[in-house]
Amino acid sequence: MLRERAAHILAAIQNRRAVVLGDLLYDSFVYGDTHRISREAPVPILSEKRRSAMLGGAGNLARNLSSLGGEVRLISVAGTDPDGEAAVELVKAACGDAEGVVRTPNRPTPSKIRYVSNNQQMFCVDRDPGADIDVDTESTLLKRIKSALEESDILIISDYGRGVITPGLVQDAIRLARDAGKPVSVDPRGSDYSRYDGASIIKPNAGELEAETGLPVRSDETAADALKALKSGLPRTTAVMVTRGGAGMTLLDEAGEVHHHRSRPREVYDVSGAGDTALAGLSLAMAAGAPLKDAMAFADLAAGVAVGKPGTATVSPEEVLDAAEAGQEAPDWRIMSRPAMAKLSKDWRQNGLKVGFTNGCFDLLHPGHLSVLRHAASVCDRLIVGLNADASVKRLKGENRPINDEMTRATMLASLEMVDRVVIFEEDTPAALIEEVAPHVMIKGADYVADELPGADFMRKIGGEIVLAPLMDGLSTTNIVNKLRRET
Repeated sequence: MLRERAAHILAAIQNRRAVVLGDLLYDSFVYGDTHRISREAPVPILSEKRRSAMLGGAGNLARNLSSLGGEVRLISVAGTDPDGEAAVELVKAACGDAEGVVRTPNRPTPSKIRYVSNNQQMFCVDRDPGADIDVDTESTLLKRIKSALEESDILIISDYGRGVITPGLVQDAIRLARDAGKPVSVDPRGSDYSRYDGASIIKPNAGELEAETGLPVRSDETAADALKALKSGLPRTTAVMVTRGGAGMTLLDEAGEVHHHRSRPREVYDVSGAGDTALAGLSLAMAAGAPLKDAMAFADLAAGVAVGKPGTATVSPEEVLDAAEAGQEAPDWRIMSRPAMAKLSKDWRQNGLKVGFTNGCFDLLHPGHLSVLRHAASVCDRLIVGLNADASVKRLKGENRPINDEMTRATMLASLEMVDRVVIFEEDTPAALIEEVAPHVMIKGADYVADELPGADFMRKIGGEIVLAPLMDGLSTTNIVNKLRRET
């Protein structure tokens, strides 16, 4: 996928709201070294060095949706056991809340413990609830799905075969979404895909498609034949797609046309969780209205980044864009809404990055602006630029301003190498926006007094820093406009 198209999709998927219905797993990892054999049995002894934990199953899908810029409501089930408590806390961190997770006292939380030595998994301990959820839990989940769909753009069903995706629940959920006009994407599991019929797209991998249809998936032609056979038994399903590892992906679209997407050659480190990354990219692109063919290419691009990382990794918009093919770059994806900007700023801070903030009208971009922006970028790891909206500029500068509208100004700023993100604000001052993004450092030109700046009180309250950047004499948009008027 060309970088320009990837950038447009990345911009479009920011803040798309997804409802995820699926099996929540609690995945933990024990890392250590093995240097000797046990005296009790002929098995290696793992000397533990550290442990980590993360969301698995539908939880990993939620993590990927969030990392790409989506907003997620996870609808699932967790036990009241310690793994369930830990999983719920991880859901809150990934999704903002865990209101969609139903706690069940008599049903253990599905979990996996992986033991790893020298980057090699030795073995895995798997705990399965062993039974489907009961009717009362189904009813509760359905109510939460119905409520969540009211403010969402897509329903995603992530079936890991741990008993949450019962035939009755999945059909009712698909019906609710379609009645509400929302697309439905499905990552299937097991046999008999008729329980998913009615979805917008069903996405098995090659092995799953072979098992479901009894047909080989070894080439473009056999993949197409298997998809056609699958679709013939799903009359209410719009499209089907198969992920084929290094061979790429194949789509049978809503018009019955077959499209093949060839993956770019890449170094594969670990395929764990890549299917979740692909489903996240596919689903968010669908939610943004991208054609299925483009959504497939975007899904492959995101999954390709994931397989280059160890473990069940997530990917960021920056990583996806870097992996896209060179072309005319569109900076639009750097222009973000305020909620998305606040979320990303929080993520940056949690990852140890120093977040900087500056603001202005930037009506006619000139060397004076560039000088301040360069200085701002030099004192932080990530620079956010707050941009006054058109109505705000008019109130501050007069009826004849701005010269350029807000999206033109935002696009110009977003194309600059030193600018990481641009966010437009309607108020006359950025004080409220500064509180939302909570930067480590605020930067303005040296013609301002630090203590009098909007947001200065908040910056002092959080222990932030205010930096005044040197100015280039005589350069301002007002001076340029006045000079042009004198000469015409």
